[in-house]
Amino acid sequence: MMSSHGKTIELFLVNGKEDELVIAEIYNWSGKIIKIPQTDIKNCDREEINGIGVYFLIGQEEGMDTVYIGESENIKQRLLQHLNAYDQREENYFWNTALIVLGKDLNKGLIKYLEHRLVEIARKCKRYKVLTKNTSKNTVIKESHKANMDEFIEFIKILINTLGYNILTSPKPKPSDKKEYFYCRNVNKNADATGFNSTGGFTVIKGSKIVQDKDLVDSFEELCPTYFKLRKVLIQEGIIQENEFSQNYEFKSPSAASSVVLGRSSNGQTDWKKADNITLKSSKNTL
Repeated sequence: MMSSHGKTIELFLVNGKEDELVIAEIYNWSGKIIKIPQTDIKNCDREEINGIGVYFLIGQEEGMDTVYIGESENIKQRLLQHLNAYDQREENYFWNTALIVLGKDLNKGLIKYLEHRLVEIARKCKRYKVLTKNTSKNTVIKESHKANMDEFIEFIKILINTLGYNILTSPKPKPSDKKEYFYCRNVNKNADATGFNSTGGFTVIKGSKIVQDKDLVDSFEELCPTYFKLRKVLIQEGIIQENEFSQNYEFKSPSAASSVVLGRSSNGQTDWKKADNITLKSSKNTL
């Protein structure tokens, strides 16, 4: 178990800009994470990105965040292969940012273990659609190495969250909100959802019901294509099954959540209400 003591994190903006090359490190940790835009990879001459490690390719598909998690003994070479495969239409997922995880003592066995565990965790959290299809789940490493890699993963979680990507963490209530529950309903169309403000947006809880396909407002796709597509993806991924959330799911905003629930363009600040009918917007104003 990792210590709960404070951590010293260093973010180095190599070119002085947060949307370009960023190197993230934690004091006294042997690893580091390099964040690099997809457009900068070909011309990046930093020797370290030719090293061994794991990587995350961040993108978006029909309103849902996506991630491909992989491993390589030469990260830059592997990322260039991904770019070429996309250009040749051998891979159909687009990504705009790479997170490269490097470590001084990593080897082929360890990165295979890391890749498999990171994919498992990301799939369990379900905040991003995981595009990785196969991993080496039967990789055998020493028990002591496994313990070291599990701690290594905890450091990865911290840095990835610090960089703004919640791929490896489950939704949590905002401390100031004390997990107040809000409700979004349309009784006539059997929509009945419960949710709460969370650290990355707004979370709808398992068991919440959405408007059925036959009751969708005709203009939903036309007026709100992003949320219409997101609704379809959530159904395809099994996050919504038979018009009901099969698990907690965090949306980026209350309006995204209520639009999916109600099957129409929705203002989440007013359509999410507490049991006493106070809206989410009014509730914030009373804090």
